[in-house]
Amino acid sequence: MIMSNMQHKARLERRVTGSTNRWRLPKQPFSGDLLSLSQMCKALSIDFEEALRNPDRLCISQIQKFFFENFKNKDIQSGEADVILECLGFKWELHQPQLFQSETLAKLYLKALAQGTTHPLRELEELLRAQSPKKTKEKSPAKRIIISLKINDPLVTKVAFATALKNLYMSEVEINLEDALGVLASAHILQFSGLFQRCVDVMIARLKPSTIKKFYEAGCKYKEEQLTTGCEKWLEMNLVPLVGTQIHLHKIPQDLLHKVLKSPRLFTFSEFHLLKTMLLWVFLQLNYKIQAIPTYETVMTFFKSFPENCCFLDRDIGQSLRPLFLCMRLHGITKGKDLEVLRHINFFPESWLDQVTANHYHAENTTYSKTIALYGFFFKIKGLKHDTTSYSFYMQRIKHTDLESPSAVYEHNPVSLRAARLVKYEIRAEALVDGKWQEFRTNQIKQKFGLTTSSCKSHTLKIQTVGMPIYVSFAFIFPAS
Repeated sequence: MIMSNMQHKARLERRVTGSTNRWRLPKQPFSGDLLSLSQMCKALSIDFEEALRNPDRLCISQIQKFFFENFKNKDIQSGEADVILECLGFKWELHQPQLFQSETLAKLYLKALAQGTTHPLRELEELLRAQSPKKTKEKSPAKRIIISLKINDPLVTKVAFATALKNLYMSEVEINLEDALGVLASAHILQFSGLFQRCVDVMIARLKPSTIKKFYEAGCKYKEEQLTTGCEKWLEMNLVPLVGTQIHLHKIPQDLLHKVLKSPRLFTFSEFHLLKTMLLWVFLQLNYKIQAIPTYETVMTFFKSFPENCCFLDRDIGQSLRPLFLCMRLHGITKGKDLEVLRHINFFPESWLDQVTANHYHAENTTYSKTIALYGFFFKIKGLKHDTTSYSFYMQRIKHTDLESPSAVYEHNPVSLRAARLVKYEIRAEALVDGKWQEFRTNQIKQKFGLTTSSCKSHTLKIQTVGMPIYVSFAFIFPAS
């Protein structure tokens, strides 16, 4: 008895397919009726084999393809709207060819169409035939349908949503930076892939300190890897030289900062510059009401004010920040006065500072902009601009007696009298071209640096680029020799 009732119920739900009297059971993606499925595909110009593989999605995707291919170069319809969209307290008038660019609106429309007729597939077939360019003078038989869309995303504003709908009709609508987030959110809800990608491109191209946080969080929210990666790459180049000098630094999320600190592409003038930037970021997290960048002395005084019996990172307030500072290359801080600052501010655990001291021999990846002193050896880093697009970068060992201001360079450093020293080094440069970073680099090179003209100069990194700015890093270590 129960079996009979179930069969009878299912039989009542059978639907006519195409222009034939074949029917199929709609509850399953494919009921096994190959003839009816074949006839449906023929009526809708759908690939039969593809329908067998993925019958649920093909209807919408094929209709979208139909409208795109036949109407992409046509004038915008000026006739009466076919669909009324109720959303955000407004009623938006739309036309079918444009509506099918949005997968969300297409699904709502087809669902409404199915509810309003006893033969939805037949009516859909008539709709497609009526919209054919060969019959543009014929009036569409489709009824004026009302669909509703509820949006709970706070990023979607009425202006942004209107811009997204406008893009259904005009592909070159300008996206204002202040509306980009809302338009992105609207495109995500509408499942309007073309507009969503345009928003991503605009946001990546216009990243700046005031937008980096909002754009990165949007990339995470909508799982858009291209946007999150673009934010990470931008911050790798701009954390120290740009963001680190502005109050917007306090908005940088900790997880983004953690990714950037781990990146080998992170640019900094020196590891001590990066440390000062990070200390400023921590200061701003703890003093979030401050509206202007404090002085370096103010930041140092703040951290020195904590009791000396326990360093900052060992306190409850600093425990969650330890992963950030574990990413830093503290061994790259080699100047005596900078090492004194590390100990004086009582920020790091004593074991960390002992490790830095013990492993100074292995210090690497330190970047300088002019003359540097390291373990008694002195180098001059040089960058030359030959013309508007040609540059070269190299380093050269110099005698301590040839220093222009010797007291300023090796006041806190010893002087080595060794005639030659083995150095392993690499020179990298990155230039910004049309919003994208070009990378140049030498191989890792081992070379003995002496004091004669033939042995004191490194290999030269020569680059051709129209990009600006250009960031150059010199990374080197002293192997055993």
